[in-house]
Amino acid sequence: MAVELAFPRTLRIGAGAAAQLPQTLAALGLGRPFIVTDAFLAGSGTLDRITEALAAAGIPVRTFADTVPEPTASSMEAAAAALVAGDHDCVVGLGGGSPLDTAKGAAVLAIHGGRMRDYKVPHVQDVPGLPVVAIPTTAGTGSEATRFTIATDDDSHEKMLCVGLAFLPVAALIDYELTLTKPARLTADTGIDALTHAIEAYVSRRANPVSDLFALEAMRLIAPNLRRACADGADGTAREQLMLGATLAGIAFSNSSVALVHGLSRPIGAHFGVPHGLSNAMLLPAVTAFSAPAALSRYARCAEVLGVAAAGEGEQAAAARLVAELRALNRDLAVPTPQAHGIDHARWADLVPVMIEQAIASGLPANNPRLPTAQDMAELYRQAWAG
Repeated sequence: MAVELAFPRTLRIGAGAAAQLPQTLAALGLGRPFIVTDAFLAGSGTLDRITEALAAAGIPVRTFADTVPEPTASSMEAAAAALVAGDHDCVVGLGGGSPLDTAKGAAVLAIHGGRMRDYKVPHVQDVPGLPVVAIPTTAGTGSEATRFTIATDDDSHEKMLCVGLAFLPVAALIDYELTLTKPARLTADTGIDALTHAIEAYVSRRANPVSDLFALEAMRLIAPNLRRACADGADGTAREQLMLGATLAGIAFSNSSVALVHGLSRPIGAHFGVPHGLSNAMLLPAVTAFSAPAALSRYARCAEVLGVAAAGEGEQAAAARLVAELRALNRDLAVPTPQAHGIDHARWADLVPVMIEQAIASGLPANNPRLPTAQDMAELYRQAWAG
């Protein structure tokens, strides 16, 4: 059966890659960028370095810095309105997953119009919007290399998955130096997010030989470096490996899929404001333990690549070592349970049926190696709460 694969046209990877934005735009025949970022990057000097490089190259630019964490449909639509108010031929996303996803959503809305809810699955938006150049500043979401964007519906609080080649950036500048000042909590959450992307891409029912290559290499890069980067944010080698691993994981799941962890995780973020990587981390050990019996060889291979099981070890034992390592990683990186994060238990319990409905509607549980029932998902939410 033929497999469809899609990648950014250009990847510039390494120290100083972000400063090559003017050359990247010129190579793509673009010259009127609209930058989408957040208030922190606008005030930290990071945005200034990008706009100064553009000014030195004679490239005019306008900026939208009002993105919000876990972007809402209305925030994307506001960015699109600001975009169409100017004369632009491309969008530059600068930041973590929220600015990148906002840039991708705005670039589609600017050409095709409508509301973000018009683009949620099962709709597939392959007809392009404006070209997007992505400059990630966190090593986690992989949004710089995926054909997805996520927007939370302001009314229903559903995290809407929007899919299609129109959301795939034409270029990405992968500069690990932008991550050197990330705090430990953000490093941990985005790093586990990237690890989840790689594992789910590898065990997904939609995995293929090409996505496997990227997923396994992403795991190999992330596993020995995540704890190091959290312990010492100035460890350039660990930061560089994490950044590359996150992008490779993004390529992997963009060409395979994510699965049950993400299906259950996104409603937690939408209803309780939990950062996406953190909600993934809350669920990853329990969902892995649930799913492993249906794909023991795949999970055993993950354990080998993460360095916690020896090649040739029994698959069941190796999969158990993987679950133990994921639990240990959560302990070492101080990942809280939903309860410890401050979520009210009564509200959590009341929303479990809604969260299950939204997880099923995303289509992601259907990609899981072990197909869950609604009762299974309720039990996994219970286990996540209990830690």
